[in-house]
Amino acid sequence: MELLRTPRLLLRHWEEPDLPAFFDLYSRDDVMRWLGPHPRRGLATLDEARERLGRWHDRERALDPPLGLWAIVPLPSGAGPGQRTGPGQRTGPGQPAGTIVLVPLADASGPTGLIEIGWHLHPRYQGQGFATEAAGAILTAAAQAGIDQVLALTDLDNGPSQAVAVRLGMRDEGTTDRWFGLTSRQFRKTLTVVP
Repeated sequence: MELLRTPRLLLRHWEEPDLPAFFDLYSRDDVMRWLGPHPRRGLATLDEARERLGRWHDRERALDPPLGLWAIVPLPSGAGPGQRTGPGQRTGPGQPAGTIVLVPLADASGPTGLIEIGWHLHPRYQGQGFATEAAGAILTAAAQAGIDQVLALTDLDNGPSQAVAVRLGMRDEGTTDRWFGLTSRQFRKTLTVVP
């Protein structure tokens, strides 16, 4: 399912043919060092990747877009929304470069009514503005869906993700131990809900 397009990116669900890219992303220590509870470890096999992707799909079934775990797919150069490569042919996107998440948050007491935004990029796609572009687009979609605020949670020493949060206009609220049994830096953005 396609969620949206930006000038350089397509946001859509991860699909079965994406399994090699999913495995490549989530088997990397330099990606997994920032994600989830400790001990953190990357995927070890394609079968493990298939199982995790299946759990993601199960989780997504309970979410209404724009909530979800969305693949960030770079579009071919110059292939903005609706552009074509030749007579009658639309440009096709490539393999996913990462993930943008927009999901409900729960703490030790259960669901909180709060929404988390997060981004994970393959190292070869970092530093190109893709996380900021994808997150900005999904924040706009969130506002259009009536979501009035989102949180971003980063490791204390994850400077690049904190820089993305700042570029998105998120307010640094300092450290918290509320989420996932970790000490995180919490950022918040209040959205202008579109009537």
